[in-house]
Amino acid sequence: MLLLVVLLGLGYGFLNGFHDSANIAAPLISTRALRPRTALLWVAVGEFAGPLIFGSAVAKTIGADMLESHAITPTILAAALAGAIVWDIVTWWFGIPSSSSHALVGGLLGSAIVASGWGVIKWGGLDRVLIALFISPFLGFIAGYLITKFNFAAFRNAPPRIQEVFRRGQLFTAIGLAMSHGANDSQKTMGVVTLALVVSGHLSHFQVPFWVVLLAASALALGSGVGGWRLILTLGGRVFRIRPVHGFSSQVGSAAVIAGASLLGGPVSTTHVMTSSLMGSGAAERFNKVRWQIAGDMVYAWLLTIPISGAVAAGVYFLFHALGA
Repeated sequence: MLLLVVLLGLGYGFLNGFHDSANIAAPLISTRALRPRTALLWVAVGEFAGPLIFGSAVAKTIGADMLESHAITPTILAAALAGAIVWDIVTWWFGIPSSSSHALVGGLLGSAIVASGWGVIKWGGLDRVLIALFISPFLGFIAGYLITKFNFAAFRNAPPRIQEVFRRGQLFTAIGLAMSHGANDSQKTMGVVTLALVVSGHLSHFQVPFWVVLLAASALALGSGVGGWRLILTLGGRVFRIRPVHGFSSQVGSAAVIAGASLLGGPVSTTHVMTSSLMGSGAAERFNKVRWQIAGDMVYAWLLTIPISGAVAAGVYFLFHALGA
């Protein structure tokens, strides 16, 4: 079962990168800053480097601060990861930019509660997780809006070729965003795998081994390199027509929010932050520029993610239990 947790953790990390690379690559592709395949490889490099540079504060939040470790088993963690993976696959298939982070939190809560009851939850830690997840999109929207407004004001008399400057600038903002995303999202895989090592007796206390960091970073980068084309289509053109100034501004805002959360130990959703920042950037030019109906569909998916992934994880736990795992 411990091996299954590690394998499912790597699968979750791969799907996380596959799912979330769209958020970073879509503006690069839509504004023609890079060719599609080159954009995904560029993102993958940043995804791999991020976990090696930032600390493990987010991993500790997920693995040590949210649930009582004495009531957790590898079976619970395997079921949680399975629930998150199923929801990621479903939303990818329909091209809905849902949150892998919300799916993992829902999976952990669903399997842990049915196995050990409500007492397994560390409410103070869960509050911090939920606050980070639900406040970060608003911060992303505000950051994208304000940075775009600043750029419009600062370069209002600039010639049309200023768009080419923003287009090239996206190469730097995208790599920074990819690194911050890699630092935050790979740590969720690290947190679950490290918790499995602790509860199975392979570690005496919660400290992420370096081999876990490498595996998590590699899985995320590999998924990013493959890329979720259905989601790239949604974010790249259906929300609004992205120009280089929007791609540049939204990536700067997103990177700042996600990097700050990573350093503070707050698990956030890159899907939420990047999409919200992109909408803020579009709204800064003209409020009706954004197709808000598409945004509404995304919000419904975000609200459903935690309960549905939790229910799936609970069902998987009962299946494992029936099989004697």
